[in-house]
Amino acid sequence: MKDFFLELFAYGHHYNQQLADILTASEESVTEKPVSLYSHILNAHHTWNNRIAGHTPLFGVWELHSIRDLKEIDRVNYNFSVSLLNTRELDEEMHYRNTKGLEFTNSIRDILFHIINHSTYHRGQIATEFRKTGIEPLATDYIWYKR
Repeated sequence: MKDFFLELFAYGHHYNQQLADILTASEESVTEKPVSLYSHILNAHHTWNNRIAGHTPLFGVWELHSIRDLKEIDRVNYNFSVSLLNTRELDEEMHYRNTKGLEFTNSIRDILFHIINHSTYHRGQIATEFRKTGIEPLATDYIWYKR
């Protein structure tokens, strides 16, 4: 199961890096919405990684990042997730507070799957925003990645 999660995180990292390249190349024409959504993907990933590790996140969930910082934040997030996968048990239960202060408990497996699913969802929204402004969106289907 850990190997499958490693594949899923590699898939997400692959397309996140490409997405950052598109945003960088289109910086003059891109609107704030895709940058905001991409920043949110990174911030949520960062927050969940830090919850698992027992650290305080450095970013707010909707904090906006500079386009030039996106690739590096994604790289740090990816490496952190890989480290967690190599050192933690997927069935381990995590007790945490959300951004509103409410307490929850979930397995690390469920949290890691949420990170992947959440990122995929918002990359779809970014594709829609790209189409609106004439930017060719990425084709980010998992099966295409595996081909």
